[in-house]
Amino acid sequence: MLTLDARSGIRTSATRRAPPRRRTSVTRGKVRGDRARAVGMALPATFWLVVFFLLPLVFVAFSSFMSRGPGGQPVSPATLAQYERTFTVFGPVLWRSVGVALFATVISLVLGYPLAFFISRRRSPATRMFLLFLVMLPFWTNFLVRTYALITIMQRDGLLNGLFQSLGVISAPLQMLFTPAAVMVGLVYGYLPFMILPIYASVEALDRRYVEAANDLGANDWTAFWRIIFPLTLPGVIAGSILVFIPAIGAYVTPDLMGGTRGLMIGNLIQGQFGGRGNVPLGSAISMVLLAMVFISVLVYTRWGQREE
Repeated sequence: MLTLDARSGIRTSATRRAPPRRRTSVTRGKVRGDRARAVGMALPATFWLVVFFLLPLVFVAFSSFMSRGPGGQPVSPATLAQYERTFTVFGPVLWRSVGVALFATVISLVLGYPLAFFISRRRSPATRMFLLFLVMLPFWTNFLVRTYALITIMQRDGLLNGLFQSLGVISAPLQMLFTPAAVMVGLVYGYLPFMILPIYASVEALDRRYVEAANDLGANDWTAFWRIIFPLTLPGVIAGSILVFIPAIGAYVTPDLMGGTRGLMIGNLIQGQFGGRGNVPLGSAISMVLLAMVFISVLVYTRWGQREE
């Protein structure tokens, strides 16, 4: 189609836009079919989340504001006494759990970062895959079995005491189990792979040319690490820290088996309130406090990571 430019008087060609296509009944039926299939595929997962996550969470949140019945069940009237008792009576256990989880996260980071960096610097892909296989190998064993294996190593007549005595380091067996240090060792041993794998992925994605450019400009290896490598791998550090901190703060098996009464943590408190003739409202209040602590910790981690980026 030719059009006349009013200013220049030159005829130019213009393309006429085609009218919008109308949806036919076949197209509308196909769209409805796709939506129905998508809804059908999402129904099982939605049902699972609602029944096994949302409804129990609503029950726990509701029970935390109720009173304790004769059998430990939640009854009327509504009260805030359970939260008051959580912070007054069990406050030291809450803060101890936070401290233990933070310390386990820091130790896992100190051990996991060099190991992840070492694995990523191997030139042979087969070597890297083999080392990653060794890191993931504990996942093939039940967590409870691994905990009992560690108990066998750390007990009074276990491998560590026998080794130290044979080397002359100690004259009598040490009491390694049922101490806060034993709980720390168990948590780091159990959750260290969760720190290594995200950091390894971040180090693998690092562009080595940045490090080479820093070296060309006169930066030594230490400066290049803190100015280039560590900031660029910070997303992996944050992800690994979250993956270690969340299960560590709510750990139950490791403090119960390796810490005894001296390693009591918030997970043990919750189990004690829900088990037997306990106190379901109090256990629910402790659970909600733990959930809030985890949520705030994840929020702080992610916001700090975004600010650093």
